[in-house]
Amino acid sequence: MFPTVHHRTATVNGLDVFYREAGDPKAPAVVLLHGFPTSSHMFRNLIPALADRYHVIAPDHIGFGQSAMPALQDFPYTFDALAEVTSGLLQHLGIGRFATYVQDYGAPIAWRLALQTPERITAIITQNGNAYEEGLVKSFWDGLFAYAAAPGPDTEAPMRAALSPEVTRWQYVNGVADPSLVSPDNWVHDQALLDRPGNDEIQLKLFRDYPTNVELYPAVHQYFRDSQVPLLAVWGAGDELFGPDGATAFRQDLPDAEIHLLESGHFALESHLEAITQYIRDFLAQVLA
Repeated sequence: MFPTVHHRTATVNGLDVFYREAGDPKAPAVVLLHGFPTSSHMFRNLIPALADRYHVIAPDHIGFGQSAMPALQDFPYTFDALAEVTSGLLQHLGIGRFATYVQDYGAPIAWRLALQTPERITAIITQNGNAYEEGLVKSFWDGLFAYAAAPGPDTEAPMRAALSPEVTRWQYVNGVADPSLVSPDNWVHDQALLDRPGNDEIQLKLFRDYPTNVELYPAVHQYFRDSQVPLLAVWGAGDELFGPDGATAFRQDLPDAEIHLLESGHFALESHLEAITQYIRDFLAQVLA
């Protein structure tokens, strides 16, 4: 029987948080955390592929997808704040211990949760979810760090370009061996949400806050060393935002990490759903047994 996926909204800290949920609530929990510029929409096919065995929850971060998008003056739009809302949602749902799948922005949100309560994280699946400077491809990140250090018209222009339809599409097809496997619905959907009035300022605010994630890396590495949390990296090797060196770097602190480099890009689920699903199922069956 094909698992049923529910589309729900909870109130966390006075904000509407949309999430997708499937599977038996008594089963081991797996929390899927999306990245920029998408939403839990990126997990629409993965959720039913895991829900026969796991309780799967995939929220939209504040300012993304179907979750609330308060104005800048009403919400801080920092990664600390996004992590706080995620933690509040999990508390609301009664989720104690959980495995997490992280991609892009989902990674620094999960790292904050892990640093707060490391005993809750049963396993990590990272799909182009970075934790090492080795994974930062300079051509993009130098521009973001310049903007964060000195916001102004000159440094802001390249960051505004990152919100354009051309760059949104590029994130999906760049590095993918067979781009015909990637549905254009993805970037059309994401761009429509990016183009909402005021969302550009939200994304720019998060760009300016991104260096706090890199500042957190030493603490995250210590968490890895102390916990030896089981980790699976399924990584689009052609990603020009978070390069494959970011995947292999996990072995610096987690020597038993399982790492697979795929002929794909930033959104590897779109071209390698079947392979990634099988890696995840095999990995979780072993480490959560």
